[in-house]
Amino acid sequence: MINKNSPIPIYHQLEEIIKQQINNGSLEEEALIPSEREYAQTFHISRMTVRQAINNLVSEGYLKRQKGRGTFVNKKKVEQELLGMTSFTEDMLSRGMQPSSNLLSFQIIPAVNKVAQKLRINENSAVYKIKRIRLADGTPLALETAYIPIEIVPGLTEENSNLSLYQYIEENLLLSISEATQEIEASIADRHVSEGLAIQEGDPILLIERISYLANGTPFELVKSTFRADRYRFIHTMKR
Repeated sequence: MINKNSPIPIYHQLEEIIKQQINNGSLEEEALIPSEREYAQTFHISRMTVRQAINNLVSEGYLKRQKGRGTFVNKKKVEQELLGMTSFTEDMLSRGMQPSSNLLSFQIIPAVNKVAQKLRINENSAVYKIKRIRLADGTPLALETAYIPIEIVPGLTEENSNLSLYQYIEENLLLSISEATQEIEASIADRHVSEGLAIQEGDPILLIERISYLANGTPFELVKSTFRADRYRFIHTMKR
């Protein structure tokens, strides 16, 4: 319940109550939450205080608004530890989710200077350029563009490009994958991204650039991904 004598702001107490209801299943995913008026009457607090709590929970991704319908519990975010190295397919399968991809384009192009530098190949060397939407249980989570040198990973086709690239490299080419470097930054969705990820223009997104390496230190993949910030969260444990 709300403790009006507590030094903790009332809106924050309400946030914690709603979070607890989401976590224990009292408020299920996709469920319509009570109105501001109902919360205000239940806890004997102002609607302005309720509105602030709900706005904060929408910003944090716990809730989502649908115009003309109300405020609903958002689906839980997919969490990925920034430890270890797994493909999107492997990561989703480990969570009991069904991964899939919508292939947008599959091309063989000459590598532009920036791509060539990051993959340590000569400019204009042939690379696959693969654009796809990555989904988990049918929900789009990321827009992905991958650049892969043909000389290092031969034999990719439109058909097998939607399978796990890491599995193809390790099982078909018998190469060992070692590590990856990854850069993450926050941004907002433009029209193109919002249409591909089924979100609103201006919604928060995560931009991720990843370079993956074979055991001998050779980079074999440059991936630029745009993740939905309302469905994806990265976790990093730091030790002193």
